[in-house]
Amino acid sequence: MSQENLIRINKYLSGAGYCSRRKADQLIEEGKVTINGSVPEMGTKIAEGDEVRVFGELISPKEKPVYIAFHKPVGIVCTTDTRVEKDNIIDYINYPSRIFPIGRLDKPSEGLILLTNDGDIVNKILRSRNNHGKEYVVKVNRPVTEAFVERMSNGIPILDTVTKKCEVEKIGSHEFRLVLTQGLNRQIRRMCEYLDYEVVQLKRVRVLNIPLDVAVGEYRDLTEKELKELNEIVSTSSKTEDTKNTTEQGSSKKYSNTAKKRRKN
Repeated sequence: MSQENLIRINKYLSGAGYCSRRKADQLIEEGKVTINGSVPEMGTKIAEGDEVRVFGELISPKEKPVYIAFHKPVGIVCTTDTRVEKDNIIDYINYPSRIFPIGRLDKPSEGLILLTNDGDIVNKILRSRNNHGKEYVVKVNRPVTEAFVERMSNGIPILDTVTKKCEVEKIGSHEFRLVLTQGLNRQIRRMCEYLDYEVVQLKRVRVLNIPLDVAVGEYRDLTEKELKELNEIVSTSSKTEDTKNTTEQGSSKKYSNTAKKRRKN
């Protein structure tokens, strides 16, 4: 078979909706993947008819692409490892075909998370350097002051770095709205802790152009319009660390402004 018809094993697993390419590489390194009964090397290509298994499970090419918006409840973990975590997002949704979450939302938090079987769109959305905004509403244990808003907006030193500047707006005595374009581990909670605030409630209300508009524990398919807009946004995703252009930054601001208008109406 010609080289043109071969596909890298990580791309195959991603395209089959099993996991992202990054996760596939990890599984290959750990020896959890086999091709025709043998453990492959990183970068191995497969041909039509090859038998691919992960943890012994046969992985077939995906059929119809799936894109859903889910309102994650507090207490649910964003993992596909159903063997280890009983309160996992996959068992909770119980979707009829294999899907996986795009990014994470920590266990004590609730709100919007997207799930799909499209590994390519996952990689584009997860690149923090592409300035793709996610919006949160956060309640804290002390009054939100102008000084707090100013500090949060201009970057907080956590995890051996300083967070990117972000949009922060006070919306209540103990509440604020925040738009992030990066996704450090427990970022908002760590930022608040640095300023001696404790997060009481954290809800993600938007991812890019997708709003949170379903009840807790419910999900819906993305509309054709949303999917078209989403693909337009991530089509500008850079593949190099040093590429940062105004078009990418503008996409985040565009949907942030749209969200503001939605709240006013």
